[in-house]
Amino acid sequence: MADLLTKLAYQTLQRGKSYFSLTHKALSYRLSSLLLESKTSDASISREVLHEIQQQFEQLLEVDWQDAKQGIYATDLLFQQDWQQFLPSYANVWLDLPRTWQRQHNKEYQVFSTDLDRSKYPQYYLQNFHYQTDGYLSDRSADLYDLQVDILFNGGADAMRRRILAPLKAVVMGWPRTAQPVKILDVACGTGRTLEFIHHTCPQASLYGIDLSSYYLRKANQSLSNIPGELPQLIQGNGEELPYVDNYFHVVTSTFLFHELPPKARQRVLAECWRVLKPEGTLILCDSIQAEDNPRLDPILSWFPRSFHEPYYNNYLKDNLERRLESIGFTENETRVYYMSKYWVAKKPRNDRSNGDEFKCVI
Repeated sequence: MADLLTKLAYQTLQRGKSYFSLTHKALSYRLSSLLLESKTSDASISREVLHEIQQQFEQLLEVDWQDAKQGIYATDLLFQQDWQQFLPSYANVWLDLPRTWQRQHNKEYQVFSTDLDRSKYPQYYLQNFHYQTDGYLSDRSADLYDLQVDILFNGGADAMRRRILAPLKAVVMGWPRTAQPVKILDVACGTGRTLEFIHHTCPQASLYGIDLSSYYLRKANQSLSNIPGELPQLIQGNGEELPYVDNYFHVVTSTFLFHELPPKARQRVLAECWRVLKPEGTLILCDSIQAEDNPRLDPILSWFPRSFHEPYYNNYLKDNLERRLESIGFTENETRVYYMSKYWVAKKPRNDRSNGDEFKCVI
């Protein structure tokens, strides 16, 4: 009976977040059209596509619930939400929207503070992804990011992130026990949301995070400092040049990164993940679904980069990441699809026979 009530509470919460997100997006679209005296012709989505999205969303919730029920993570994780910060954050989302609408209307996607030292970042990173203010390069952006992404995915962002936890826990539990804890690196850790979930699932592991944005790392440090136990070690850096020695980590994860990288950068990041993984280590990726993963959702995939600034997304949709992983030397590659997200789990074999030149063979 307790399980049933908990499940109903979880479903009610998630459906409430979904309806809230859909209402927000409908109001936002209507207001932007009114204020800018313009209308985006491709903003409408058919009933059939909306029905498919809802079906996939319900399946995601069921998998999320079943993983919690089976003890992969505590059911408390399903309800983890900082409601005290929700209202001020949501108010700031609305206060920021007029600037976002204006940039979107003017097709301005490289607008940053004049104080920003652009030489510190690769050119492909200097974008107002999603037309968001300051891109990923301000404290304001970091404060709003998690809520903005959750609204984008109709309240399903955390459930999508948690899909990496089952394969991750299986790897951690299967690794031979030694005096040294299992080391897990999250590449492009952002605000630390995924690291927080990993900590609750594998509390004995040593966690590491790297991100290009010092602003998002500052937000991550604030969030992660509230959890008990050893703090994750966070560092500013580029996934194309990970500042770690070879064969160091048992697991490397990355969430929602690769669709925002140009092709050559994708290959270099994958090569670096390989380098820092121990033999028999595992790489776990979460990102957007790709073309042909669910043909019924293709209209959404073509709409997304037109409505948001995602300059590398169309290339990503057709990119064969499985082939990239194989070219580097990863084996036992598995893929899964949940809702709007896709997952890759790949293993570095015991005997590393890869050739460094192979890292560049797929661009």
